[in-house]
Amino acid sequence: MHRAKRTELLYALLFTAPFLVYLLVFHGYAFVRAVFFSLTNKDLFNTPSFVGLANYVYLFRDERFLLALQHSVSFTVVVTVLQTFLSLVMAAIVNQKIRGIIFFRTVYYVPSILSSAAVTLIAIWFFQRNGFLNSIIGWFGAYGPVILAFLGIFVLAQAAQVMWERSRGLPVGVFDPALAALSLLVAIAGSWILSATGWVTPREAAPFDLAWLSETRSFLGIPIPLWAIILLNTFTTIPTLMLIFLAGLQDIPRSVYEAAAIDGASPVQQFFHITIPMLRPVSFLVITLSLIGTLQMFDQVALLGNASSLDSIITLAYFVYNNVFNSNVPGNVGIASAGALLLALLTFAIVGLQRAFGISEKGY
Repeated sequence: MHRAKRTELLYALLFTAPFLVYLLVFHGYAFVRAVFFSLTNKDLFNTPSFVGLANYVYLFRDERFLLALQHSVSFTVVVTVLQTFLSLVMAAIVNQKIRGIIFFRTVYYVPSILSSAAVTLIAIWFFQRNGFLNSIIGWFGAYGPVILAFLGIFVLAQAAQVMWERSRGLPVGVFDPALAALSLLVAIAGSWILSATGWVTPREAAPFDLAWLSETRSFLGIPIPLWAIILLNTFTTIPTLMLIFLAGLQDIPRSVYEAAAIDGASPVQQFFHITIPMLRPVSFLVITLSLIGTLQMFDQVALLGNASSLDSIITLAYFVYNNVFNSNVPGNVGIASAGALLLALLTFAIVGLQRAFGISEKGY
């Protein structure tokens, strides 16, 4: 090796040495210790002895571990789909060149900078039996007829205007802003008249009564308290993913859209045939980050504490923690280490499957 190359390599190692030492000590050494502990009956107090694969066999016979595995996979699938779709929609909205859009970008990003502990405490109040969510659902239930009348009038007015303008040979879109503004005014006036004359009136609706955090029932195979965490996690993570999508959207040349518009492509066609294909590398990053983050979700389960039944919200990450720091029995480090390694393997497997059969990092 030439002297210049050796010098360059030496400087590179010197600059990366702190990070390499950190990786070796806090990741490499910890991983080796976890593998060793997973093969022993190690706890926080006694000298460990070798038990082979007994901890892994125990895990797949433990109902709580299987429950945590089911919750983690369900949570990952649902949250990843919701986060990816909603963050892309929000990025497309804030990418528009309209007055005051910087303000809306800032407002949309605020949930992402809030403390997880603070947001979880707010969520505990939000999901209470007499909390905000039940109140707003009850309000929509009471004013459902008026809302449906408003939406029906809006759709009819918009459709009538679009058909009239097209009959005159004008190329207006279904969601033309000028026509939508007039349809909105017609819908407001029409729903007010129907309400004032008694044709459509709010109904007497009992307050929506659902104890989200202490409920024991399930919806679509997922416990309702875990659905509350899904909504909370989605709300707090979308802003960060939105920024990633926004950076990708702003990197797409405007000339591509202009050429598609000249060829007669509608905004919807441009979105599905230009935006989404050219965002494949960004989508791969967003989905990968979402998969890893959701599989390792721990803090919101821990912060809920006794507000929910453990069997309704336990995930693999919290299962590992609970086996070490459970106050009822000495910390079972061997079981926890085996669970942590299985969580790591599950993470690698799901991300690998996503890369092989899902959206790849290639832009074509």
